[in-house]
Amino acid sequence: MQIIHFLSDYSLQFLLTMAVSYILGSLSFSIIFTRLFSHADVRTMGSGNAGFTNVLRCVGVIPSILTFVFDFLKAVLSIFLATLIFNHLVFNGMKSFLILEIMQYLAGIFCILGHMYPCFFNFKGGKGVITVAGTMLFIDYRIFIAAFIVFIAVFLISKIISLSSISAAISLPISTFLITFFLDFLPNTNNPNSNYSVGYIIVACISFIIISLIVVAKHKSNIQRIIKGEEKKISVKK
Repeated sequence: MQIIHFLSDYSLQFLLTMAVSYILGSLSFSIIFTRLFSHADVRTMGSGNAGFTNVLRCVGVIPSILTFVFDFLKAVLSIFLATLIFNHLVFNGMKSFLILEIMQYLAGIFCILGHMYPCFFNFKGGKGVITVAGTMLFIDYRIFIAAFIVFIAVFLISKIISLSSISAAISLPISTFLITFFLDFLPNTNNPNSNYSVGYIIVACISFIIISLIVVAKHKSNIQRIIKGEEKKISVKK
């Protein structure tokens, strides 16, 4: 009940976290760098997706690297700012790890949504894979490593970025549960001061279920091409 009251009392701070994260996510660097390097809109090129892979195929290595780095960092910055907002709240004696976790996941989710539906670019953005990676790494590097292993394994077999990304996204809720339950919760069940409660597991798993669903849904056209055997393998514009 104390947490529910806290969420209600500080709803403006939560809204601020979501708004700032969405705005940062809306900075679509694939569009920005493609315009700088080729004076074109990446959404009219190749697959039409405003993302790292399409920039790599249609524009070149340097703009794709810049896209990767900045799309990654905007997620990290969103979560960092959410943490700053959390640290400056008035807690009345309660500084909850669970509240921090909720704010960080909200920041990550809304940054991802901003990337996919950017307000600065007519709500037509990318598929969020790099931004999701930044979110995972900042919140829990172990989940990032697990997803990265899945991504690399599928990519080495298929050479298809979209299939690798979808596979990694699907693995997120599974690896999140296994890590939070077996590595965090169980070893601390007898520790009354532990931050790793059932609520911690629920928040983490629900958050990554949401992230997984929106990433997979955004790859709908890729899934259709994969089923038909028409999805292109990775290639690079020189």
